[in-house]
Amino acid sequence: CSQFVQFLLINSSFISSRRVTKMRARMSCHLLSSPPGHMTDLLYTEKDLVTSLKDYIRAEESKLEQVKRWADRLDTLTSTAVEDPEGFLGHPVNAFKLMKRLNTEWGDLENLVLKDTADGFISNLTIQRQYFPTDEDQTGAAKALLRLQDTYQLDSNTISTGNLPGVRYKSSMTVEDCYELGKIAYSDVDYYHTELWMAQALRQLDQGEESAIDKVTVIDYLSYAIYQQGELERALELTKRLLKLDPTHQRANGNLKYFEFQLEKQRKEEASAQEEEQKHVKSQIEKREAQRKRSKDPLPERKKYEQLCRGEGVKMTPRRQSRLFCRYYDNRHNPRLLLGPVKVEDEWDRPHIVRYHDIISDSEIEKVKELAKPRLRRATVHDPITGELTTAQYRVSKSAWLTAYEHPTIEKINRRIQDITGLDMDTAEELQVANYGVGGQYEPHFDFGRKDEPDAFKELGTGNRIATWLFYMSDVSAGGGTVFTDVGAAVLPKKGSAVFWYNLFPSGEGDYSTRHAACPVLVGNKWVSNKWIHERGQEFRRPCALEEAAL
Repeated sequence: CSQFVQFLLINSSFISSRRVTKMRARMSCHLLSSPPGHMTDLLYTEKDLVTSLKDYIRAEESKLEQVKRWADRLDTLTSTAVEDPEGFLGHPVNAFKLMKRLNTEWGDLENLVLKDTADGFISNLTIQRQYFPTDEDQTGAAKALLRLQDTYQLDSNTISTGNLPGVRYKSSMTVEDCYELGKIAYSDVDYYHTELWMAQALRQLDQGEESAIDKVTVIDYLSYAIYQQGELERALELTKRLLKLDPTHQRANGNLKYFEFQLEKQRKEEASAQEEEQKHVKSQIEKREAQRKRSKDPLPERKKYEQLCRGEGVKMTPRRQSRLFCRYYDNRHNPRLLLGPVKVEDEWDRPHIVRYHDIISDSEIEKVKELAKPRLRRATVHDPITGELTTAQYRVSKSAWLTAYEHPTIEKINRRIQDITGLDMDTAEELQVANYGVGGQYEPHFDFGRKDEPDAFKELGTGNRIATWLFYMSDVSAGGGTVFTDVGAAVLPKKGSAVFWYNLFPSGEGDYSTRHAACPVLVGNKWVSNKWIHERGQEFRRPCALEEAAL
């Protein structure tokens, strides 16, 4: 039996090695906020390890069962023998078997006990470990979770209990998980999120959840984070609570004295300043009223972006809605569209954003994904200073580029875009396929090169990006919309559809109202592919206008 188990373990290691070899090509990039395409590989890796671990447990249990049977048999035998040793050994067979047991069988038992059944599991673990996420990947995943919390205004308890919109597989967080998030925020000098997650960890401990993390450790971080945000009284209260749990805590005793001193000093300063402050109350009220009467300052772009991602602040007025229509479209009787005109819906008026429904089939989507998956790498952006491609924290996704000559499906898709838009695809960039995992996003940006970026697309030699075509290749359970921050527009992903807009006016000037962003994916998996169409070759397809901002 033990030999058979060992055989299974060795073969389990071999099978896993083959899978790892296949993974090597797919996982040669960072896993920061990894899209599900790569995270799926990690799931299968973990499943392999669990299978190998259970094989090891079965082997250990089999070994222990053999030792137990041996011990039980000898316990009965020796108990009988010691009652009358001389009489027992007077039987020649008993004497022979005693010699045999001590000389041979106990040696066999020793070999059985010393037998290492962990070899297969350790071998498998060692092979797989080189593809495990790094500390950087774990930190990236944590920051993605904090980013989602801010963008969608989720409280820590909602995230910890797993009550997110659109979830199919609910998963809750342990005290250790909350504590780890708080620690990562603390290491990043982010005391706001440190407070949120240490408070959640403490809440779950107070509710009776068992954990290796104790309240003293959590309160220590929590009180300091609150102090750093200027809330001395709360920090003092928590420090007193910590000292009730551990009166000898050295740092807490020091903090207690310091917080009490600072609080007393603050109260004295407030008292002396109170009279002076009262004199200015009236004038301050008057100033605030005057400020309210003035036009409000525009919201910072980040706030606008987050609001639109939550579905707030979308400027869809009845008047604007009346200018948006649905229709069938054949692009001036294009031969390939005559018998099958496309379904078009106006999403926005200015900039004019249109959505084409049922424009890419499920089979085409699967083929595009199949071609792209082995090549997915961390997405890059054009550096406005160097003009070169580089990664950026404001764009978190994985992407791959597909050329028309690689597969007939890609050529067919490019031809379809040309037929519908009327624009030449010969100078367009290759089809870019992007996969956004949970927390994946692309913050507000322009697709076209601005005047202060004269070398943005110089190496291509095809002019600026005149238009953008964006396929949605999956539905998204929650989040993942495309928002236009300057005009307050939001477009939600719909599998099989595509949206299109011009980045440049006919004059060649950039349309700054096309500034847009990809919202973080809250729940689900977002696949998109896009085509950036360039100016060169469009001279007669979209003639230049005389007015700078002519539509």
